[in-house]
Amino acid sequence: MHNDILRPMVALIAWTLVMLVWMLATRLPAMKAAGANLGTLVGSKAADADRALPPQVQWKAHNYNHLMEQPTLFYAICTVIALSGTGDGINAAIAWVYVGLRVAHSLVQATVNRVGPRFMLFMASTVALAALTLHASMAVF
Repeated sequence: MHNDILRPMVALIAWTLVMLVWMLATRLPAMKAAGANLGTLVGSKAADADRALPPQVQWKAHNYNHLMEQPTLFYAICTVIALSGTGDGINAAIAWVYVGLRVAHSLVQATVNRVGPRFMLFMASTVALAALTLHASMAVF
């Protein structure tokens, strides 16, 4: 089967859901402690939450947002690879590396939020994404 690459895709989606639960488990109590009433809030923005909630709470929300950004390209390129029949071997391995790096990025951002390590993990995952894109290009062009 040449669809081994589907497994890391599902794993990253599962991790994104873990981050969603973690975000809600920390953010909702913090909102209550800050006096926010979800029933009366109207049209708030992310910046409003950044001003009202402790940074450590918002770090989880920021990471969840990040998991909605670059990983969408990962899902798309992995789908192309799977459809081209080249989703096994090196491509599946690179996809797992990407997932591992994104999980590590999440853990750093959600806990200590040091920019240096976060940036290095982001750049390394970007290199993995670029490699997958190159391999997808070679398979379809």
